[in-house]
Amino acid sequence: MNVVDSCGWLEYFANGDNADFFAPLLTDTGNLAVPSLVVFEVSKRVALQRGEAAARQAMEFMAQGVPLALGAETAFAAALYSAQHQLPLADSIILISARENDAILWTQDSALKGHDGVMYQEKK
Repeated sequence: MNVVDSCGWLEYFANGDNADFFAPLLTDTGNLAVPSLVVFEVSKRVALQRGEAAARQAMEFMAQGVPLALGAETAFAAALYSAQHQLPLADSIILISARENDAILWTQDSALKGHDGVMYQEKK
């Protein structure tokens, strides 16, 4: 199972330099888990940049993966991990969501580089 961080989705939707890195993961929806926080972050950014209709299209594409809701235990585990490793809220929640679902987290977010279970691609 794979989880793609918000920055990977945005890179793909914008056809950025690393879009090809994320494309095979995002189109393999049978092996893709999507944390609810990723849906929020990506939908918000797309809505701000391209409007509500584009944000809805992005959300519908993301909804093809397995949804990962944020429950209390996941939030608590992410809070402890965040405190221990000084990671931002979203990064911690997405990483712990991936780990709890035996998924690899794919990202170009340098804050996550080097953490267990993370496949990092440097932003070009």
